[in-house]
Amino acid sequence: MALDFNSDMSLSRRAMKAELLDAETELKLAYAWRDQRCEESLHRLITAYMRLAISMAAKFKRYGAPMNDLIQEAGLGLMKAAEKFDPDRGVRFSTYAVWWIKASIQDHVMRNWSMVRTGSTSSQKSLFFNLRRVQARLEREAMAEGVTLDRQTLRERIAKEVGVPLHDVEMMEGRLSGSDFSLNATQSSDEDGREWIDTLEDETTQADQIVQNDHDTETLRQWLLTALSALNERERFIVRERKLREEPRTLESLGNELNLSKERVRQLEAAAFAKMRKTLEKQSREVLGFLN
Repeated sequence: MALDFNSDMSLSRRAMKAELLDAETELKLAYAWRDQRCEESLHRLITAYMRLAISMAAKFKRYGAPMNDLIQEAGLGLMKAAEKFDPDRGVRFSTYAVWWIKASIQDHVMRNWSMVRTGSTSSQKSLFFNLRRVQARLEREAMAEGVTLDRQTLRERIAKEVGVPLHDVEMMEGRLSGSDFSLNATQSSDEDGREWIDTLEDETTQADQIVQNDHDTETLRQWLLTALSALNERERFIVRERKLREEPRTLESLGNELNLSKERVRQLEAAAFAKMRKTLEKQSREVLGFLN
């Protein structure tokens, strides 16, 4: 079933004219949809309670989202409630739908509040929608008692009231205090002023680092070639097949090819590595001696 959300005004007018369902009719419609997937019953159920969804959407206009978008999200929450509603539980559909409608609207508001994710946990969501209200109440109560609250004390009381960590309150205050702005905006009113994006650190590898990395890589390659040249032909073959292939060969397969036991191949491999280690250590000592 599709709902037309193109005009929130026309939808609101239709919602206000929709039938009011008594408990018995509501229950029959819910059973018909759940057990028989009767779309006509679903349509009557959704249409009857669309006024509830619109009323709840209107409460979130102060967060800056377009009313039509809020109504769309409220409608989606209402349909999700209808999909999950179990009439056997003895609860009115309107009571059950309230939670789903509110959750859908709140998720939409938080997703669109900022390009930076505002929060995802239930405690962060509660803080987002209650921070200003709790703050205002605590300030009124303090004023009535003749007490002046500093910012830190106020944050601590908000955290305790909402039941969230203090750093969550500090983070949310920052998110709610300002809006997103373009990194291409200039830092001053001067047209030739530097853009904010120019102040970001360039995380790409710099030219001097590229040259140094290439030099180090070539040095290590030469060291490795020198170490390999110190091995005999059979040892080089074992090292190459065991360590320099994309899919290293097993000791057993090398043993079959060289007509040796698996244990003997392992011993030759260990001996080859010992020779290479000795050669590499000698080269590193020579480099350190030159640097010193």
